[in-house]
Amino acid sequence: MTRDDLSRLVRAGLLTGITDGLFSSVLSVAFYGSTVTRLFQGVASTILGKEALDGGTSTALIGVLMHFGVAFGWSAVFLFLVKRSSWIRRVLASPNGVVKVASVYGPFIWLVMSLAVIPLLLHRPPTINLRWWVQLIGHFPFVGLPIVAMIGRASAVNGRRDS
Repeated sequence: MTRDDLSRLVRAGLLTGITDGLFSSVLSVAFYGSTVTRLFQGVASTILGKEALDGGTSTALIGVLMHFGVAFGWSAVFLFLVKRSSWIRRVLASPNGVVKVASVYGPFIWLVMSLAVIPLLLHRPPTINLRWWVQLIGHFPFVGLPIVAMIGRASAVNGRRDS
């Protein structure tokens, strides 16, 4: 991994963690009548169990760390894909390429997380309701776009492969 790769990865992970965290926080407080603390305790509960919901600030902070870990993880996956796929680099280099790729990658992340990862961790099937659909749509601008913009833009120059 080059210094430029690491820089793009850090920018993508931080920006995605912030934008998605703000998106989810606003939804939790303004539309779902919850709190930001409860949101991130819920994130922590996927690994720590239901006890995390009563863990106060400490489990909320664990949830924030987990949230950023996931943002960095999916950013790293995208960096790997971009470096290995000339097709993705060509799409990125096309008009509105970042938007095209982000409109697929963001919802893909939500589908994998909500239909596979979280159900496996919680040992229960996903609940597909209005909140699920809001998250699916929101993952395009608040997850896919920051990742693809921070990582993909530099890779799209003439469809070149970054080494």
